[in-house]
Amino acid sequence: MLPPTTLVCLLAALPSTYAWGVLGHDTVAFIASHYVTPTTTKWAQSILNDTSSAYLANVANWADSYRSTAEGAFSAPFHYIDAEDNPPAACNVNYTRDCGAAGCVVSAIANYTIRVQETRRLAPLQVNYALRWIVHFISDIHQPLHDEAVDVGGNTIPVLFDNATTNLHHIWDTNMPEKLIGGYTLADAKGWAANLTAAIQHGEYTKLRAGWLKGIDIKDPIGSAMVWARDTNAFVCSTVLSDGVAAVNGTQLDGPYYDKSVPVIKLQIAKAGYRLAAWLNLLAEGHAGWANGSKMKDKNGEGLENRKMDLQGADLLPKRSAGELLSEAKMARAAFGGCTHEH
Repeated sequence: MLPPTTLVCLLAALPSTYAWGVLGHDTVAFIASHYVTPTTTKWAQSILNDTSSAYLANVANWADSYRSTAEGAFSAPFHYIDAEDNPPAACNVNYTRDCGAAGCVVSAIANYTIRVQETRRLAPLQVNYALRWIVHFISDIHQPLHDEAVDVGGNTIPVLFDNATTNLHHIWDTNMPEKLIGGYTLADAKGWAANLTAAIQHGEYTKLRAGWLKGIDIKDPIGSAMVWARDTNAFVCSTVLSDGVAAVNGTQLDGPYYDKSVPVIKLQIAKAGYRLAAWLNLLAEGHAGWANGSKMKDKNGEGLENRKMDLQGADLLPKRSAGELLSEAKMARAAFGGCTHEH
């Protein structure tokens, strides 16, 4: 256990991170590549201008780099939704309460699901960016601490892992997956994806995979993303903070905590890849079609087909009252500032 004064001094220097790190995002992309149809492959490769077999993995981490630029800083809130729940006693995600005024991962998935179809109204580069974001954000939403507000998604909970000081969010993103696999190269991700795909096809996840697609409705991307967010957030209570913040704060977590977390990490990476493939298949094979007047739903479940979308996502955000005060969690997130990423 680190002494309190040491913890305070270290907090300012701790790296904040993005879901899963390079290894996780690349692995999700490779799993998705296995399950997309030939039609989807052709569609995505055309948009991304990449005919290689790693066309999804090659863009899987772009959103993390882009958000660190001046041009892409606006996208920082799109990587998470801060669920203002009460783990470990109660875990839940509420879109109206938890999606901030600048957007969140749920609104972003919905917005870029719309934008990737708008080939007549948007420049090719914007459609390209939309697909990159979809690939990344569907992965993000499957990391439990990207669906949790406590201590800014665990970013301000210092922990020790393999005798190095880091934070709880970082070990879920990076340290634990890399300890499990032994690296973070593209080859490492491809190998892990092959193992998880085998588990989906004829292993421990075979009987679970059909359930992973329940609640997916391409015409209700907010509702679909909320299914994923709530599913993932439940692990905050059952695993991530099962014994509360005090049990992990300043504690070495590469022993029993790591052992109980590994099955969740593997499961969530597998789910993310499988769900991403299903989502892309629906998009590529023409099951969306709101650009041609089908009944796309907004945040209130109302049809958007009779009004022109602004394509910036404002139509999808929860309504806020004028002068509404920020919650403590939202003030903490605002004060936390920018992010950097390792691996």
